[in-house]
Amino acid sequence: MTSTWENLTLNYTDNIKLVEELWQEIERAYTANNRYYHNISHLEYMINQAVQYKDKIMDCDAILFSIYYHDIIYNIHKKDNEEKSAEIATDRLSKMGVPQANIIACQNQIIATKLHKYNANMDTNFLLDFDLAILGDTPQNYKSYTKNIRKEYAIYPDLLYKIVRKKVILNFLNMDSIFKTKDFQDKYEQQARKNLKMELEEL
Repeated sequence: MTSTWENLTLNYTDNIKLVEELWQEIERAYTANNRYYHNISHLEYMINQAVQYKDKIMDCDAILFSIYYHDIIYNIHKKDNEEKSAEIATDRLSKMGVPQANIIACQNQIIATKLHKYNANMDTNFLLDFDLAILGDTPQNYKSYTKNIRKEYAIYPDLLYKIVRKKVILNFLNMDSIFKTKDFQDKYEQQARKNLKMELEEL
């Protein structure tokens, strides 16, 4: 994980101290005590997806930056996590001398993870699919994901949590397609719908 970060960031800056400080900031955020799903493992999962599909991505650096920063702010009580995360990404990428075009792409991609709607930019669609790939993973991995999400919302009683969670699931099931790229539709769409329906029945 750190080597991927270094290989990425050293393309833009030779300030090793800055690179290390920014990584430590990311690591602190994603290893916080309240992070059961939106943690370092989630980043690794998404980065592995990005590596697998790198030949289909136009701007791999922007995608990687978006992955690292898309959940750097994660507060279940707030509704502006994506906007705040994009602000932090903008500031940190600027400090590293990342070109403005890449920064804008990163901003837009992080904001897009809020609603997960089809985007005119295919790189953004791949990012959205990397973020949701867990939905179409094996039933066992999907169950682990749902348990960790529940832990992140542990302050809410079951009755309230189930009502909100059902809305989230139905939102996904009512989409024409959960995944935005053909690659992910072919690979994950069918299993994702099975997993979501399974969870809905268990709630």
